[in-house]
Amino acid sequence: MIGLGLRLTLGGGREAAVRLAVTAVAVALGVGMLLVTLAGINGINAQNARGAWLVNPGTSGSPAASHGAPGRDPLVWLQGTDRFAGQVIERVDVAATGPSSPVPPGIPHLPRPGQFYASPALSALLRTTPAAELGDRFGGRQAGTIGPSALPAPNSLIIVIGHAPRQLIHAPGSAKVTSIATAGSAAVIAGAGASASTLEVILAVAALALLFPVLMFISAATRLAAARREQRFAAMRLAGATPRQVSVVAAVEASVAAVAGVAAGFGLFFALRPVVAGIPLTGEPFFPGDLSLSLADILLIAVGVPVLAVAAARIALRRVQISPLGVSRRVTPAPPRAWRVIPLLAGLGVLGYFAAAGHPKTTGGQALAFFPGFLLLTAGLVIAGPWLAMAGARVLARSARRPAALIAARRLADNPRAAYRAVSGLILALFVASVATGVIVTLVADHGAPAGGAQAGNTLVDQFTGGPVTPSPGTPQAATASGLALAEAPVPATVLARLRAIHGVRGVTVIHADPHAARPGTGLVSCAQLAATPALGRCAAGARAATITPNFTVPIGTAALGRAGNASMTGKIWPAAAFPPSRLPSLPARVVAVATDGTAAATERSRTVLEAAYPYLGSALTIGERAAQARTQITQWQHDADVVILASLAIAGCSLAVSAAAGLTDRKRPFSLLRLTGVPLRLLRRVITLESAVPLLIAAAAAVGTGLLAAGLFLQAQFGVALHSPGTTYYLSVLAGLVISLGVIAATLPLLNRITGPETARHE
Repeated sequence: MIGLGLRLTLGGGREAAVRLAVTAVAVALGVGMLLVTLAGINGINAQNARGAWLVNPGTSGSPAASHGAPGRDPLVWLQGTDRFAGQVIERVDVAATGPSSPVPPGIPHLPRPGQFYASPALSALLRTTPAAELGDRFGGRQAGTIGPSALPAPNSLIIVIGHAPRQLIHAPGSAKVTSIATAGSAAVIAGAGASASTLEVILAVAALALLFPVLMFISAATRLAAARREQRFAAMRLAGATPRQVSVVAAVEASVAAVAGVAAGFGLFFALRPVVAGIPLTGEPFFPGDLSLSLADILLIAVGVPVLAVAAARIALRRVQISPLGVSRRVTPAPPRAWRVIPLLAGLGVLGYFAAAGHPKTTGGQALAFFPGFLLLTAGLVIAGPWLAMAGARVLARSARRPAALIAARRLADNPRAAYRAVSGLILALFVASVATGVIVTLVADHGAPAGGAQAGNTLVDQFTGGPVTPSPGTPQAATASGLALAEAPVPATVLARLRAIHGVRGVTVIHADPHAARPGTGLVSCAQLAATPALGRCAAGARAATITPNFTVPIGTAALGRAGNASMTGKIWPAAAFPPSRLPSLPARVVAVATDGTAAATERSRTVLEAAYPYLGSALTIGERAAQARTQITQWQHDADVVILASLAIAGCSLAVSAAAGLTDRKRPFSLLRLTGVPLRLLRRVITLESAVPLLIAAAAAVGTGLLAAGLFLQAQFGVALHSPGTTYYLSVLAGLVISLGVIAATLPLLNRITGPETARHE
């Protein structure tokens, strides 16, 4: 029977060839999407592994996952970040204490004092950017290029700078390490703004969001021309074939199409891999090799999809019952029952429980808490869909005033499962889009936009955290006898003079430590200087010195998401201080603020002067950059959500097109008979439109409502905030998606005239 099945599939004439080709193409698209999803997960893990050395060196749980080993000479290590033109530069300062100090990955040996290694992207920037804007921050000369094994992404900006131990050992945040992690799950992907544990939760939801539409698409593709196959299999039973033999033939036909589709899907994946690698899913693009497939991934797709195709073919034969005499009859199944909404309600109940009781404290606990809820909701929409379609059919029948509506209602009531199956992919995509949009819009709205306007974006701020640093130019020699100078010291006049000499700098303000401050963070400022940096506020009338409490922190990710620290200081009036302005320059500096004209050259030159003077105290950032840095996590979530939504809609659109075409093909005989009885073609078109539109609109409303409700429960459980309305844009996008979906259905209507002619009824 396997040989017969192959002959019928491959040599069954033009109709069989077309059916095989269309099914294979549809399966290829679904397999390609699924492979891209799996490869994306592997790519994120690969990025995380290569970026592990930039976070917590020497703390890896396994010695095998480290560069170096205990017992060696320690390496003085200081890791921080810098910025240039809106890009993040990962900066690592190192100093060897002996010949066996560990070496970071990607470089042949440790840089000597006055040398550095830079990534290829940063090397290109250093060659094309004036030294006063970038290169002077690092000093010395470039000894080489950091290799790919240490780069999370092709465009990663990373620099490893060598120092003498006495320069670095007392720097704030420095540590001695005996090994450097080269793998581990605790890393943060450079530039992504998300930890590996956070990405695990995001990937679990994203994989679930894409898995169901892809499976629905593959199932729809393998059911093409199901009615025609049922008739052929009934004829085989009439000729004496047993049910088992018929099942074998059906399995062979489905397997051939699925295997061809799987092979084409792998080819599609490898063809699209360079394009997908350029998508910054984590905030940075991938190396093409990162988007690889494990043996388990390959086996899962290569074996799982054909098995799914065979199962779908067997399910398609459920409505064909063959009597011992070989007479086939089609049986109308029992209507769906209301119990189908139970999984949907259970999913809402799970999320509702955690919204009331609070989420678990660990990342693993959060994944275990929310994943089952969203899984139940996703499966619940699939299970409850036929019941919703049946409810729509009953409403349509009661309100019908024309024959088209009556016929459409009758056909919907006859098989609501098939009607919902055609639109199920789009419904799941709408659910995913509603959840993602509701969460992201709420986080953005609750966090708020950075205050201060252009003045905040044009004001560069360097905060001193205290501790010893390398002396800046102009520091008195007495203070550098040990090769060190305290950060809690006055800013040298030479540094201030270099800042003021930069073209585009409009003012420089130094906030000094208040020796008599009643609370931490309070400083003193010269009113003459403050007048030149309006983003920090202004002094009370007549004051020459003021007490100032600047706040540049914009926290995020807590229950009070973004509500603290986002107030603008522009226009704030600081009270006068009883302190002689002439004595302020002798006080330790807490903050240096530089107001510029907003040009990149002025900003970067000022940043370079500050970082060259204080190289170990972190990067100087504009007030706007500080706010943007705090919003990095939200921005990344929004980007990932957009990728998932677009992928889901693409899969759903393909699934809808395949299902609509398959539905017409399966119903060509009854439609042909209706045309022979005198039913006009335009009436049949109305029937098809109503039959597709009713379950689509009802299920879409349920998906959108469920998605927004689930988003609200998740936000309450995870962040303690209420759902914000997605806004007009979202609802217009949903409406546009439904209109496009109806357009896809309408695009299949021209086939109706070709497949319902008199010759079709005669041949059938």
